[in-house]
Order: sequence, then C-alpha cells, then structure tokens
Amino acid sequence: MTRLLIAAPSAVVRAGLETLVAGDPAVEVAGSFADLSSVEALRPDVVLAALPVEELAPPADGVAPAIVLLSADAQPAWSSEVLRLGVRAMLSRDAAPAEVLAAVEAASTGLAVVDPHDLEALLSASNPTAASAESTVLTPRELEVLRLMAEGAANKNIAWKLGISEHTVKFHVASILAKLNASTRTEAVAIGIRKGMILI
Repeated sequence: MTRLLIAAPSAVVRAGLETLVAGDPAVEVAGSFADLSSVEALRPDVVLAALPVEELAPPADGVAPAIVLLSADAQPAWSSEVLRLGVRAMLSRDAAPAEVLAAVEAASTGLAVVDPHDLEALLSASNPTAASAESTVLTPRELEVLRLMAEGAANKNIAWKLGISEHTVKFHVASILAKLNASTRTEAVAIGIRKGMILI
C-alpha cells in the first residue's frame, strides 16, 4: 500500500486529486494540504503535488519522499535540481488520470518517469563537458543513422526512412564506424549505447 500525501494550494484541485486516487486500492491518502509543511511529520511514500517548483525544498533530515509534480506548464522542464529535490515524475496538470496514477505507482517503487527527450537534456546538463565532446563526435544525421542501426534497420530501410540515398547511408555508416573506432555495426551500436547516444 502506497501512502500518498496530496499538496495543492487550491481546495478544488486537492479534492479532484483525492477523487482520482480514491479509485486505486493500492493507494492510501495520508493527508491533503495546501503546502508541503506536513511532509516530514506524516512521512508519506509519495507526494502528489500541484505546486510551483519554487515551493519544493530539500527536507531538513535529507530524506525526501518521491514527488509526482503536476506542473502548470504544458511541457514541464526537468532539471538536475528538481531531481535532487525528490521529484520522480513531472506531468502537466492536463495529464490523463491514468498517467497520474502510473506516475504515482512508478514513484512508489523507486522509479522515475522521464520523457526520453528530457532524459537526454538531463544527461547533458549533468555532464556538460562529456555531452559537448560526444555531440561533436557524430553529426545529427549520423546520430539518426546510428539510432536506426540500433533498431536493426538495413541500409535500404535507413535510406527510405531518412529520405536519402542508400549510397549516402553507406557513407554515414562508414563515418560512424571510423569515428567510434568500431569494426562492426553491432560494435558501433554497443558503443553508442554505452556513451548515451542511443537510449534503450
């Protein structure tokens, strides 16, 4: 059973979130408040918060519960600071009920819910020197080709998907192998995964 604390300044939003989670037998609402002042006293497993990021603060004891943050932004922006504050999922307030419940469930098991595009940005932000070095290794087109290679696509399929000639694909593959110091396509894909160029 996941103990959930709901935090939102609006009583209407809190009531809506309570109704949303009431249908999930795996969730018990530990409390519903206008802010996060009761978190340390109640020690919930997960906090479902419809608050601005600025209102999040690291807990005094250093043990933050997992936070599912409902943002007013249509496309909430992740940052390494938000992760340090305990946020494990960031959704738009317009997110479907199933998305919110799935995020709460994931956060309760110690997982984070991050869109793959946001994950690439987070990884780059957490290690800017490595990210800039990696980004100069392969061109954007070569990265596209490498990602399609990881999906097992043959040169003909890559050419069709990218709208380029098969000869151009062969050129890109040769360039990728040379730049990554790989002798086979499989080795290039493995290096790409290890270096974070391909997310699986």
